[in-house]
Amino acid sequence: MTVQKILWHPDPHLKKKCKLIGSVDDATRTLADDLLATMYDAPGVGLAAPQIGAIQRMFVMDCTAKEDDAHAMVLINPEIVWTSDDTNVYNEGCLSLPEQYADVERPAEVRVQYLDRDGREIEEQFDGLWATCAQHEIDHLNGKLFIDHISGLKRTMFTRKMMKMKKERNRDE
Repeated sequence: MTVQKILWHPDPHLKKKCKLIGSVDDATRTLADDLLATMYDAPGVGLAAPQIGAIQRMFVMDCTAKEDDAHAMVLINPEIVWTSDDTNVYNEGCLSLPEQYADVERPAEVRVQYLDRDGREIEEQFDGLWATCAQHEIDHLNGKLFIDHISGLKRTMFTRKMMKMKKERNRDE
């Protein structure tokens, strides 16, 4: 488990549509472990492979509030197969846009098909924060960020802030 550097917007990797993972093997599980280590270190509730530069359809999430109650999930080749008509609005943030938050409206419940870290096919229904997180991370796999769901003016403002923060981070490294 290696903590990886999280890419910040605007980075071209974050806008790429990810490739399906052909088979779940040791390299896939190593990527999953690195994603989990990086997510917990950040700390965050979800992290997609492109956020660490791996253009593969995988993300991890754990929306529990306490480490002793952890419920880490690895979702490989996830696909939303159903969404509710009801919606929720969450003030979303993203590890690739630190300190930036905006209200995003999404379906309140989703059903997702995916492979787990052992290659088993799973279908699971999520609601609340889990549903929001799953949709947010699947967006990453499709080259979308949460700021793509807000007004162009706010998106431009966030992008300018991030460019300034990236410049400062690069100067400090």
